[in-house]
Amino acid sequence: MKNSEVKILLVDDEPDILEIVGYNLKNEGYQIFKAKNGMEAVKFAKKISPHLIILDIMMPEMDGIEACEKIRHTKGLENVLITFFTARGEDYSQVAGYNVGADDYITKPIKPKLLVSKIKALLRRIKIAKTTEQNAKVKIGNIIIDREEYVVIKNGKKLTLPRKEFELFSLLASKPGKVFKRDDILDNVWGSEVVVGGRTIDVHIRKLREKIGDNNFKTVKGVGYKFIINEN
Repeated sequence: MKNSEVKILLVDDEPDILEIVGYNLKNEGYQIFKAKNGMEAVKFAKKISPHLIILDIMMPEMDGIEACEKIRHTKGLENVLITFFTARGEDYSQVAGYNVGADDYITKPIKPKLLVSKIKALLRRIKIAKTTEQNAKVKIGNIIIDREEYVVIKNGKKLTLPRKEFELFSLLASKPGKVFKRDDILDNVWGSEVVVGGRTIDVHIRKLREKIGDNNFKTVKGVGYKFIINEN
């Protein structure tokens, strides 16, 4: 996808932030749309179907957390990339953001070069997703992964996984037997610069073991994890 085809919705109640961020991203060739609060963001998102939404958290009328939740429950926008602007130390807001489906964070004050790098990293996920569109349903052993519906079916039983669990499982299962390094997992599932706890991957793997099968996942000590086809 060319930069000129990418639509980015910027949402912030501070005109200076919209101006600075919009200027830097326009220079990269992206289509930029702007909204000054959460309510406008939801309306714009429905109208233009952006590829990426950058949301401030603290805004009048409707904050970023509520706006993110509404967008995630809007048909056709379930999988749009969403990243938050967040001030340093807003740990609670970060946790709340992930709970409503945020993909990543950009920390204020914003550094233009870091901003552009971050956006490029996020948009690479769209390119990866497009390569799998023709294989939206993948069968591996007794497991079916439906990337469109975000569900996993094992032995005919449907398993609905939280977003990050699904993305982690989908990544590992994309190449059975391949060892995915921890850094690669963080980059592909959480974003290369997002701050998460050191045991975040371990916790998600533990949950996947419980739901899909302990024997389907192998820990490679000091390296990462791999998915193993197991018919049981």
